[in-house]
Amino acid sequence: MRRTLLKQAAGMGLGLALAPWAGLGAAHAQGGSPYPSKPIRLIVPFPPGGGTDAIARAVGEKMGSELGQNFVIDNKPGAGGMIGADAGARAPADGYNLLIGTNSTLVTNKYLYAKMPYDPDQFELIGLIGITPLLLLANPSVPARTVPELVAYAKANPGKLTYASFGNGTTSHLAGELFKQMAGVDMLHVPFKGASEALPALIGGQVSLYFDTIVSGLPHVKSGKLMALGVTTTKRSAILPQLPTIAEQGYAGYEIYPWYGMVAPKGTPRDALEKLRGVLGRTVRDPQLVEKLVATGAEVTPMSASEFAEMVRQDHAKTEKLVKTANISLL
Repeated sequence: MRRTLLKQAAGMGLGLALAPWAGLGAAHAQGGSPYPSKPIRLIVPFPPGGGTDAIARAVGEKMGSELGQNFVIDNKPGAGGMIGADAGARAPADGYNLLIGTNSTLVTNKYLYAKMPYDPDQFELIGLIGITPLLLLANPSVPARTVPELVAYAKANPGKLTYASFGNGTTSHLAGELFKQMAGVDMLHVPFKGASEALPALIGGQVSLYFDTIVSGLPHVKSGKLMALGVTTTKRSAILPQLPTIAEQGYAGYEIYPWYGMVAPKGTPRDALEKLRGVLGRTVRDPQLVEKLVATGAEVTPMSASEFAEMVRQDHAKTEKLVKTANISLL
């Protein structure tokens, strides 16, 4: 009787029995294979050869090794990172298009520009890669060796000090504006087109001060051409631990720096996001990668996706207030 039932099932219901498996096979063939099954595009909204590009390549290489797929770096510079960020926002949300998101592209630009081609909320946050502390640099002619001495001199000589930045609306500019607001001093902002212009002006005495990255400014401090008065993070930099922070020199809460994270277009599949978050979390804890990033001036800051989201939320609140108080607007 058992054989009879099996024969009936074979003759009458075999097609139905195989139908679900046939569907799964088709889904697998159409892209249902485990993620990732092809190279991943990582958009960098800044030029090749810069700090952000170096960070992206180092992280992409390490993540690609674990995932078994190459990370293809796609540099799309221009408009303060907005061209690349717009490309990232418009890319297919399939897990194969990612973006290096920075404080400028995900936060600051929103408060500097009246119109933007993309919405910073169009991204899923994967995780923070790291931060780059800034140094408050001074020309040796400035009669101050500490932040309190600098503030005392600035208050006694209102409008005499000038500070350089690597461009209007950049973190370097905002660091100066935050310092002015918290210290209650009057200084003139002088924007340049990057460190290649700002540093020679500071060394030559055309400007008094400059908020610069550690990797760019430190060699000139070591040579004696410039002085370092403080660092812009709340904790001392591991690269220059002997230098006090601005916060610990009497300005508690002073904190501003460029940061770098990885994001994906809104709607990227949950499984892809979770896999990327796990791999990125392990990547930024790898000693060899940490060493590579330190060489770029970055400090790795491992945190969960929810902690990263909270950091971005707080950065929005602080930046909006800072930009409005300083009355900064671009275009």
